[in-house]
Amino acid sequence: MTPLGRPDTATGPRTGRPRPRRAGASGWRGAPPALLLPGVVALAFLLLPLLALLLRAPWRSLPGRLTSAEVWQALQLSLVSATAATAVSLVLGVPLAWLLARTDFPGRGLVRALVTLPLVLPPVVGGVALLLALGRNGIIGRWLDSWFGVTLPFTTAGVVVAEAFVAMPFLVISVEGALRAADPRYEEAATTLGASRFTAFRRVTLPLIAPGVAAGAVLAWARALGEFGATITFAGNFPGRTQTMPLAVYLALQSEPESALSLSLVLLAVSIAVLAGLRNRWMVPS
Repeated sequence: MTPLGRPDTATGPRTGRPRPRRAGASGWRGAPPALLLPGVVALAFLLLPLLALLLRAPWRSLPGRLTSAEVWQALQLSLVSATAATAVSLVLGVPLAWLLARTDFPGRGLVRALVTLPLVLPPVVGGVALLLALGRNGIIGRWLDSWFGVTLPFTTAGVVVAEAFVAMPFLVISVEGALRAADPRYEEAATTLGASRFTAFRRVTLPLIAPGVAAGAVLAWARALGEFGATITFAGNFPGRTQTMPLAVYLALQSEPESALSLSLVLLAVSIAVLAGLRNRWMVPS
């Protein structure tokens, strides 16, 4: 007890036991130098390139460069293709996530590993794999060409396919996690009341996992917007048809570095906006 008769805040009322302190309350003083120094170096390693981009950006000529026809073509194509790839990921990825989370079938672990493979697969390898599968002489592409006259490589549709290939795993993982966190008893209760499994999913489960679906869709859209390797390998780099923003940055860097910096700022702003939109998932409030 304090001299005024109040409970000691260090020990807590009546118990006399030390009150647990919140982790990190001591700030930098509690960090050992062996961890503090590498942590600060890692922080500088991640932030300094972004700071250099902001410092070296041609701010005075930025409005004129961003309003050029080439930039608007690349930006429009990037937005349209990323949105279309996200829509494809939603239509196909949400059912796949439900199968992985709600059903039990032989080889489910292998299927989950294959679904996440594009996350670690080099994008250029993904583009080569798409060519071998969907190219004119590919396993499926030859039939698409001969039966339906559909050719995907080096077209705008090929951009969407390449972006969906690398972006869909982000959505599947996010939605599967949301499904595993949701209580399946609500869905089971709906089926006992006469609803079909699809109706129960649409009317009960989907509203429950809506935040996870939205977060996965945003991540997939951001990943599709920044896709480079699979796109340039499978769809090429044709202005107005397959040249997205990352490809335009790569092309401008060889001849007009200031234009490449301007385009990079646009992609950086989009990335920051995505991170800000997902702050409740990635940032823990202090």
